[in-house]
Amino acid sequence: MFISFLHNAIRFSTIFMYGSTGETLTERSGHLNLGTPGTMCLGALGGFLGVRIYLDSVASSGQMNGFLAVFIPILFALLFGACAGLLYSFFTVTLRCNQNVTGLTLTTFGIGLSNFVGSSINNTGFSAVSIFFRTGFVTKTNPNAFENLFLTYGALVYLAIILAIAVAVILRHTRIGLNVRAVGENPATADAAGINVTAYRYVSTIIGSAISGLGGLFYIMDYIGGNWQYAIDAFGWLAVALVIFTIWQSDLGILGAILFGALYVAPNYINTGTAGYIKELIKMLPYIITIVVLIITSIFGSRKAQPPAGLGLNYFREER
Repeated sequence: MFISFLHNAIRFSTIFMYGSTGETLTERSGHLNLGTPGTMCLGALGGFLGVRIYLDSVASSGQMNGFLAVFIPILFALLFGACAGLLYSFFTVTLRCNQNVTGLTLTTFGIGLSNFVGSSINNTGFSAVSIFFRTGFVTKTNPNAFENLFLTYGALVYLAIILAIAVAVILRHTRIGLNVRAVGENPATADAAGINVTAYRYVSTIIGSAISGLGGLFYIMDYIGGNWQYAIDAFGWLAVALVIFTIWQSDLGILGAILFGALYVAPNYINTGTAGYIKELIKMLPYIITIVVLIITSIFGSRKAQPPAGLGLNYFREER
């Protein structure tokens, strides 16, 4: 029972992991992108369209290639997510719009467009493609405990962990990462030092949004098996909360995502006779924990536990 619970928690946590990793990179550059829920929805829509295009291209032969069946939707999800990041950056950097308003508008747009288009796409054959997303290193009918816990996930689960670690390493140990953090902390000083603030904020937001978009694809094609479901935005808000919970560290986001995933799937393992409101209260715990962490870090936390100083603030070079 415990192994099954932990396995499902890790699998479900992948949704949060992608969203929080992408948002962490974005926020480190100084952009508070509240459009992450909408971006994840657009990533799901892009992946859904990618699957449809791939299935239509192989309709005559009927032979599916596992690699292409996964790669093409991933490519489309990345593209749609990146476009969302580009749109956000254009409004906040080039047009100097308010970041909070822009992010909320992007979320509204992403949710509406993805639900309208996604629900109208014919998903015939998607369950067959979903199998390729779910296939792990071990495909036994009865894997042992170790295999079940570590080797039975689809490729997107492992990719999420790799990306979270890669973003953490880049931000901490490379010159590019140092420049990104400098832009997020004090863009005026970074600009004076010769760092292109506009370019770094654009690129960080676009890459971060592309990563977040994969979270939507995972939920649609892996977790629920190729069906369209209007629920992705709720996980997007949890991903934003996870960034705060893990104090802007994407590698800590792996453990935080697993905790959030465990709390979210826990009600499924509670006695069916338990009152419904108890199960809903458990699902609320990630938000409550995030608020507690935010309060504690604000009062007692070190500088490393604080958000980037320039987070949410647009930079106007003329005002330097």
